[in-house]
Amino acid sequence: MTYVTKNNKSVKIKAPIVDALKQAYEHPTYQFHIPGHTKGNGVLPEFKKLIGTKALSIDTTDEFDNLGTLHPATGPIKEAQELAAKAFGAKKTFFLLNGSTAGNLAIGMGLTKKGQRILTNRNCHRSILTGLIISGAEPLWLVPKRFDEWAIWGNITPESVEEALSSHDDISMVWITNPTYEGVVSDIKSISTICKKYGVPLVVDEAHASLWNFNRHLPTPALQLGADIVIHSLHKTGGSMSQSSMLHVSENSMIDANAVEKALKLLHTTSPSLILLASLDAARANLESPKGKKQLERAISNAKYLRREIEKMEHIHDLKPDFGYMTDVTKIFIRADGLSGKRLESILEIEFGIEVESASDAGLLLLSNLGNTRSDMQYLVKCLQKIDKSHYSDICYLENKKHMPMLTPIIKMSLREAYYSEKEVIPKDMSVGRISAEVIAECPPGIAVLLPGELITEEHLPYLTDYDYIEVIK
Repeated sequence: MTYVTKNNKSVKIKAPIVDALKQAYEHPTYQFHIPGHTKGNGVLPEFKKLIGTKALSIDTTDEFDNLGTLHPATGPIKEAQELAAKAFGAKKTFFLLNGSTAGNLAIGMGLTKKGQRILTNRNCHRSILTGLIISGAEPLWLVPKRFDEWAIWGNITPESVEEALSSHDDISMVWITNPTYEGVVSDIKSISTICKKYGVPLVVDEAHASLWNFNRHLPTPALQLGADIVIHSLHKTGGSMSQSSMLHVSENSMIDANAVEKALKLLHTTSPSLILLASLDAARANLESPKGKKQLERAISNAKYLRREIEKMEHIHDLKPDFGYMTDVTKIFIRADGLSGKRLESILEIEFGIEVESASDAGLLLLSNLGNTRSDMQYLVKCLQKIDKSHYSDICYLENKKHMPMLTPIIKMSLREAYYSEKEVIPKDMSVGRISAEVIAECPPGIAVLLPGELITEEHLPYLTDYDYIEVIK
């Protein structure tokens, strides 16, 4: 791909998987192999019309058309991963086809062992916990700060990491999430320094920060701050298709990259989608291109514009870094006086046709994305201004202004022991005092309310409104 800059200089951006798929499309062959729909000829006509003939014609796997293989990485796929490693500042990059979940599972499976203690934050993604269930390693919980007014988890302090490492000499890995789902950023540089002091590798689930390396107005990415291994969900904010992510190993990493690669080989499908792989290749190429850089500048500018306009409103507020932490400007968490986040979400969706990233009792999350235009933001601002000046009610919220407190887990059994124990399913109302046998974590954001081995208490029940039955240890 070639771009022309304002100075009439041509800039070439390579996208080897995209180019290989284009070549395969332009030089069709007679196919007597999978996938069985054979370039879309064997699918439901309505679906073919919806998705398009071209998309179906390039839906193939890495076994054919000289497209290379994923495990081991060869051909255009290998080249694309190498280009991604260079773009993100990594020694080695792996493409992931089951989201960042696949990367977290591979880290758990390849780098931790039964009985090891892993220092991780209680608000980590459920896939980290699943990785520990697979390996048998045990989490030692870091409890981040809590922003009670916003009812969200805050940043992880370096002091809490040092205290844990100095108190427990059997911790084999620090595995933390940064930023939080709502965009709160921790001091990774200080945490990395502490980890190196104790000789413990630092793994950062940076799923929601794949854009940080491509604009100086965003926080510094963990790969530049001393992390040993980093996960990025390109499909969340980086422009790739859903279910596609990347795992990066840093230049001076303590971890064994081969162990991660072996685990990925076991966990990944043997028929990887070239469309998803190409979307990762394309997302990286776009972020490095002049056009992609302009899109990111626009996303940041749009976010700042939205925040400025919210500051002028009387009853709507945005989360700002007022308490000694940083935030990602493109993630705008807002709340409205007298309205729950759920109610605000429904007003925006039903009355104005606006869909948000997520909503909680306290507020809702808006993302300023690469693809959003200034007119998108101007429309959103007009709608929020109307809500700010209107008199919507939210009876449930007004009757219970106090948000539920942070739940401190009472651990009765190990994750793996509880998960593989004999179980029974009982009505939720009879579960208090029993030991959970399942991971209960709604997505988004995938943070666990209950884990296998934890005691179920009265405090959990308000978070389990969507559950009639709970799986417990028999």
